[in-house]
Amino acid sequence: MTRSERSDEAWAWYTAVYEAVQEIPYGKVCTYGHIAKLLGKPQCPRQVGVCLKHLPSASRDPTKKSPTWHSGNVPWQRVINSKGGISPRGPSGASRQAAALRAEGVEVNEGAMGELSVDLQAHGWFPAMLPSEEELAEGESSEEDEDEEAAAYHT
Repeated sequence: MTRSERSDEAWAWYTAVYEAVQEIPYGKVCTYGHIAKLLGKPQCPRQVGVCLKHLPSASRDPTKKSPTWHSGNVPWQRVINSKGGISPRGPSGASRQAAALRAEGVEVNEGAMGELSVDLQAHGWFPAMLPSEEELAEGESSEEDEDEEAAAYHT
């Protein structure tokens, strides 16, 4: 989907999800629910999954431009369910995600029924806020500190 195919609100949500997923470090995983929580919508883990489901592939044709967000710049494979499971998503989807995670050094386990999972204790990434927001928050507090120092100096 392109921006013109979505409302401004939907485009903003998809963009927020894709930007948040880009912050998950290499070799780590996060859950749909935690991404939703980081975005201020803890009740929307399924919507995070919908965004990732609709993530287009990067263009393999060098003459065609890839969409703004695509599987080449959003590490979709790093998002799993709250139990550490890789959600099945059609033929070979889960195994493709497992292979991408293994390529990053994430240990993916296979259960007795073929279910794939990751140990969230070993590979989970669950910050209280996104690193990009921490930088903004630190910048705001240091600006406030500077304003307070300047006010104190002038009195």
